[in-house]
Amino acid sequence: MSWRAATIAGVRPETPTARTVALQVPGWPGHEAGQHLDLRLTAEDGYTATRSYSIASVPDGEAVEVTVERLKDGEVSTYLTDGASAGDQVEVRGPVGGWFVWRPRQTEPVLLVGGGSGVVPLMSVVRRHRETGSQAPLRLLYSVRDPDAILYRDELAALDKDGVDIGYVFTRQAPEGWPRPPGRLDAPLLIATAFSPDLAPTSYACGPTRFVEDVADLLVIAGHDPRRLRTERFGPSGGNP
Repeated sequence: MSWRAATIAGVRPETPTARTVALQVPGWPGHEAGQHLDLRLTAEDGYTATRSYSIASVPDGEAVEVTVERLKDGEVSTYLTDGASAGDQVEVRGPVGGWFVWRPRQTEPVLLVGGGSGVVPLMSVVRRHRETGSQAPLRLLYSVRDPDAILYRDELAALDKDGVDIGYVFTRQAPEGWPRPPGRLDAPLLIATAFSPDLAPTSYACGPTRFVEDVADLLVIAGHDPRRLRTERFGPSGGNP
């Protein structure tokens, strides 16, 4: 894969620390829901910094969107969340990945489990599922620290009202009156959300390493076929969203 020049078409806020960055990428070959790209910044002195970001958008010609969470001391994330503006130039390479993808031809039930910013590639799946009119049953379970950290808040609320099966796990602070106290995703909630193993669903889990490993282990213990689990992880092995 070669690097392609890209122009930032716009930046919009998602949370106090996260932004969605819209890119215009001439010659972009298209992508599948669940793939990611590499983004490279080059300073005036020639110094470069490269990071990988999940693609949040559905295929749309040369338009591509990524959602970026600001990281402490993050060179690229700080620029994209705090300094980037329309017209800025960056470079991208991709799309990358062929395992953690969902394709419209899939007809089996789809379980999506996201921790923190791990919801980004899963949102691409949700959007692609809706865009193509897929009849495959789909559920999204989103683990997040608190209500203010929810990415795509308004869009998810609209999808929920429109019948998309969306559940939340608040790990540190839950909304007032929420039926479940704050806490990590556990086996009873995950199993209650997941499709029956007898339906042979494909399950996708994305988030911090420990979170993803816990989700995968719990699903296997519950009888799900490990060959039908798709996982993508980031960050250090410890911690949960």
